This record gives sequence, C-alpha cells and structure tokens, in this order.
Amino acid sequence: MHADGLVLIGELGLTALRDAGWNPEAVGGMTLGADPVAYAIARASAPTRAPVHAFTVRKAAKAHGALRRIEGCFEPGMRVVVVEDVITTGASALEAASALAGAGGTVIGVLAVVDREEGGRETVERAGYPVRSLVTLPQLLAAQP
Repeated sequence: MHADGLVLIGELGLTALRDAGWNPEAVGGMTLGADPVAYAIARASAPTRAPVHAFTVRKAAKAHGALRRIEGCFEPGMRVVVVEDVITTGASALEAASALAGAGGTVIGVLAVVDREEGGRETVERAGYPVRSLVTLPQLLAAQP
C-alpha cells in the first residue's frame, strides 16, 4: 500500500491486462489482498480512453444495508478480471470468480502480482480461467542482493 508501490503496480497491472488482450470493464477480487491491486489499476487507467473500474468481493454478503457481496463498480454482464496480490493455491481467485459469475459477471482472466508457483496457477487454469502474473516468487528471490 506504499504510494510508490501503488503507482508501479497500477502501471504494470494495466500493461499486463492490455498485453493479454483482456480489456475488462472492471477488476477486483477478494478483500483485502486484491483491493490495493484493483484500485491501483483503476487509477492508472483513469487518463486512458478505456478506463478500468474497481470492485471488491466480500467473504460473505453484508447482513445489513444493501446486502451485497460485491461492492464498487460492478454490474451484471460486465467483463471482469479477478486480481490477486499473491496466488498460492488459487482458492481465493476461484472464490471471487464464482461470486462474480453468480452475480452475472463474465470473468475473462486472473491477474496476480506474485505467483508463488505452488500450483495455484494450474488450479485456476483447470477451472477455465487464463492466468497472468507480474512476477514469480523465484524471480523475486533471484533479484535479492
């Protein structure tokens, strides 16, 4: 959540989405890990001709108020990408994808900042969602002095 990190993740995340050819209307995932990633990408996209909005998926629907599980810029029929800070098992990405599909969204992919390379990517891909990551854990470890 460091200001410089948000700028970097926003720019890299938006570039990764465009490079994948996904062009979602919105990005988001399970709160709390996905929230800063989604907000950073949304902010980076603001000055472009194709802004990407953000949403968050709660672990459960609120028991009061609007009773929503998905908050923010999400409407049924939207093309969305699930974002993750770290993908390990793929369980949270699949939970978010299930909630979004159940609410009428079309999940076109999953974008993780870090892929720990512990089987999560493969699990998500077996479920039918393409996965992109900005970096893998081995790459991060190799870059340390």
